[in-house]
Amino acid sequence: MLGKLARQHDPNVLVGFDKADDAGVYQISPELALVQTVDFFTPIVDDPHTFGQIAAVNALSDIYAMGGRPLSALALVCFPAKADLGILEQILAGGLSKMMEASCVVIGGHSIRDEEPKFVYAVTGTVHPKKIYTNGGARPGDVLLLTKALGTGVISTAIKQQKAEAAWSEAAIRSMTTLNRKAADVITAQDHQVHALTDITGFGLVGHAREMALASGVRLEIESGLVPLLEGALECVRRGYVPGGLNNNREFAECVVEYAPGIAEERKTILFDPQTAGGLLISVAADLAEKLLQALSKDGVPVARIGRVLAEGKPLIRVA
Repeated sequence: MLGKLARQHDPNVLVGFDKADDAGVYQISPELALVQTVDFFTPIVDDPHTFGQIAAVNALSDIYAMGGRPLSALALVCFPAKADLGILEQILAGGLSKMMEASCVVIGGHSIRDEEPKFVYAVTGTVHPKKIYTNGGARPGDVLLLTKALGTGVISTAIKQQKAEAAWSEAAIRSMTTLNRKAADVITAQDHQVHALTDITGFGLVGHAREMALASGVRLEIESGLVPLLEGALECVRRGYVPGGLNNNREFAECVVEYAPGIAEERKTILFDPQTAGGLLISVAADLAEKLLQALSKDGVPVARIGRVLAEGKPLIRVA
């Protein structure tokens, strides 16, 4: 919808909404720019403290995906008028715990009455104007790395239907409450020649890969068998615990995908699973990919090599 409105022209806008990147970047001095993001969120787990943690991790992820450092946050709350305020306190406490872990200060917020609870942070971070990572810039020959396993969408659906096994829930919650801070620190600490970076959230792996390919003017090849999956993710697909967002993602983006023969239907499906507080998709120079992979692994970041970048052409995304 923003694309239909009048454009504002400001030379200080280094990253806007034109390429569907993770956050906006606004330069305020030759050596300093602000990174800004906001993301509304509805409950996907029963425990309010955990819900608050997940919402915070999800909001902070966009700052990390731009190579930024979170600085401050505003809490935005929608909450039923007759609901127990103790629940809201737990949500806020959960979110605050993750903001403190990220060294990001919550400085205020706003609340309204709403029948459906919603919780979100508007986060502001900082980044050097010449050290911004965007979803554009991937180059032919690059290697694709992915941190965090896929499957939070289908497992969350199973949780809502009270069908998830304990091990599935635990793995998904552990993933969704883990900050991308360590991964971002490793990426920004050394010259790994990372050419493009994005986090995998609501549009699923294929949706965000599509945005990277279009922004970079390249094609991507994803090896489906190498994509890491949370325990129970494929079983959730087989049992039909598929969120509406997954079907929407597939309907929108599958037209740019070509599958190699023999890929199981559930593996195709999981590539469109909308992730909450998902991992980072990294396009890195091939000769330094192994070095980055080892550095991430050494710091305890789950990471896998899942594909490569090809020269511009069709299909936009090939799944092997």
